Amino acid sequence: MKKVKALLNTRLGFMTFLILCLWLKTVTTYYLDFSLGVENLLQHFLLIVNPFATIVLLMSFALYFNKAVISYIFMGIIYLADSIFIYANVLYYRSFSDFLSFNSITSVNKVAKGLGTTTLGIMQLRDVIYLIDFIVIIILFISRFIKIDRHSFRKLNALATTCLGIMLFSADLAGSESNRPQLLGRTFDHSYIVKYLGINSFLPYDISRSLMTEQVRSKATESEVSKILDYTHQHYAAPNASYFGKANGKNIIIIHLESFEQFLIGMKVNGVEVTPFLNKLYHDKNTLSYDNFFNEVGSGRTSDAETMLEAGLFGLPKGTSVFTKLGSENTFQAAPAILGQQKDYSSAVFHGNIGTFWSRNSVYKNMGYNYFFDKSYYDTNTPNANSLNGYGIKDKLLFSKGAKYLEQMQQPFYTKFLTITNHVRYQFSDDDNGDFQTTDLDDDEINHYFETAHYLDKSIEEFFNYLDATGLSTNSMIVLYGDHYGLDKNSQNQSQHKELATNLFGQDPETWNQFYETQYQRVPFMIHMDGLKGGIKHTYGGEIDVLPTILHLAGVKTKQYIQLGTDLLSKKHDSVVAFRNNSFITTNYTVYPKESSEPIVYENKTGQRIPLKDNPELAMKVDRWQKEVNQKLKISDDINNKNLLRFYTPTGFTPVDPTNYDYQNQIQQLVKTRDELGDQSTSIYSRNGNKSTTHLYNTDALQLQDDRTLIDSWSYVNK
Repeated sequence: MKKVKALLNTRLGFMTFLILCLWLKTVTTYYLDFSLGVENLLQHFLLIVNPFATIVLLMSFALYFNKAVISYIFMGIIYLADSIFIYANVLYYRSFSDFLSFNSITSVNKVAKGLGTTTLGIMQLRDVIYLIDFIVIIILFISRFIKIDRHSFRKLNALATTCLGIMLFSADLAGSESNRPQLLGRTFDHSYIVKYLGINSFLPYDISRSLMTEQVRSKATESEVSKILDYTHQHYAAPNASYFGKANGKNIIIIHLESFEQFLIGMKVNGVEVTPFLNKLYHDKNTLSYDNFFNEVGSGRTSDAETMLEAGLFGLPKGTSVFTKLGSENTFQAAPAILGQQKDYSSAVFHGNIGTFWSRNSVYKNMGYNYFFDKSYYDTNTPNANSLNGYGIKDKLLFSKGAKYLEQMQQPFYTKFLTITNHVRYQFSDDDNGDFQTTDLDDDEINHYFETAHYLDKSIEEFFNYLDATGLSTNSMIVLYGDHYGLDKNSQNQSQHKELATNLFGQDPETWNQFYETQYQRVPFMIHMDGLKGGIKHTYGGEIDVLPTILHLAGVKTKQYIQLGTDLLSKKHDSVVAFRNNSFITTNYTVYPKESSEPIVYENKTGQRIPLKDNPELAMKVDRWQKEVNQKLKISDDINNKNLLRFYTPTGFTPVDPTNYDYQNQIQQLVKTRDELGDQSTSIYSRNGNKSTTHLYNTDALQLQDDRTLIDSWSYVNK
């Protein structure tokens, strides 16, 4: 004890004690109050050690003061400030499932409004653990167990302590990058920064990104919107009178087919269809299906697809996504807000991953989504409930457990189900797929891809059966789309599409080139509705075209909105499909731009390269198309990066106020709305005589065979 006392009575010893206290408090917070999705031992190790770097660095500055009293006071200020910061993050996280950011701190009025009078309710009895250290430190000083060390402290030792903090941070960053490449450049989720670099590192990281973004936005002017409006009006495609308003007043259900490529439709493995239900739906007389529909995502992949689907804008050209970089602050004119204001739709997203992934919990509020049922609204304690890829619960559980929320929503509703089982890595339990036998290629990821796609197909079939049983199918338009490519590069950096094509489809490996890689960027797009004149359409289009297509079917005029796609059903549809790398595909040609030479052009029908020097007329067309593609992508980037929609409000549209949305206590919100409406409630639950319909949901999910409670009840949700 004497040695401990002697150590604590030195300036460096006392600082070390404070560092250990803050470290323990931080790690306790990580495991007790934050949901950081720690998946392996290395992540646990990094999570445990990452507080040291920033705490040592901050505390080291106190050692540069010659006067002992000032040095101790400075240490105390740092300790108090960091403790308050940690606890503030705890309260904020309990309310918003996110961490305090630069914008949330500078917009304190909005944060206070979001918390409202519920702050005391957010506090919990166990929060006393965040005060115990202060009590201990005060007692140690009052009892004179700790005294101020008035000896001078060498500046060289202070510098060494600062360098130690920098070295610890560098080592932490290196270890984090090895486990999560491009951690700082391509961040999916705020929790990644906290998990790898610590809660103290998140705020400086967020500040630097916010300042860079603000620097770009500060140069934006309202006059820029006028030019964009000129562009959108010139490129506007009027709706097809035969289809406009066909879905007026109907529910709209979006099913996001994760990593699902077009070639899966109709494919057989060992004589068995990979996706038998989707094949049937694809050819249904009430389904509009597109076989030349392309994903147009960039590095934001899934979130880029959502940006196009919801907001009619492209993702960013490289590095990250609109959602994570800009979406939490940007102004949107998105589908849920447009449908809510124009047609009185309620809206919701169902997703089995954590809400902070891709910053969805913030972005969806800016888009005007009323509800967001993320992983916290699903039971994840059931054995084998989570997909092995680490991105959330399995699809059969997503749909079946989501039915109890769906039946409470006021109709008409606009909902989106984000599936995840068919996510890259495609790790899967054979038990979940029954006797389905996949391929036996050298690349196991391709083999597993068919397994997870087969499982996804079955989960959608079960959901459709529920829609039929409840009568929802007769009053709903169901839209299904593949969000992005599923196969890419294998561990040897070789094309998985090439292996697939050469081994299963008879493609000559010697003829494989970028043209064929682009052809495999096709993804399914289907619109199914009773009474809809269906058929397989060969129109060329992409994800940017989905929003105007859906809105026109719903009877919403879109000319006043800034949307960069065109209605796929319109006679004026623009069939030039732009990709984020500025290449593009038309009905007849696939084009790759070159900076220092003529573009590379292939004929779609033959796959043969066409030298433009021998085709001056085509060269002129390609040049015009390229300029149009470049212009469209630049306009999208300007709108996103400069937040230009803040300068423009379409007639009849009210800008979304994100503070009006709260994704906590959503069950209570649904029930309250239903009860307040009484006989005027339009939910399926109310229309069914105030009785649940979840008993009509049948699933063969192994996790639910012995107990249907998780389908029929929300008692497990601590919300």
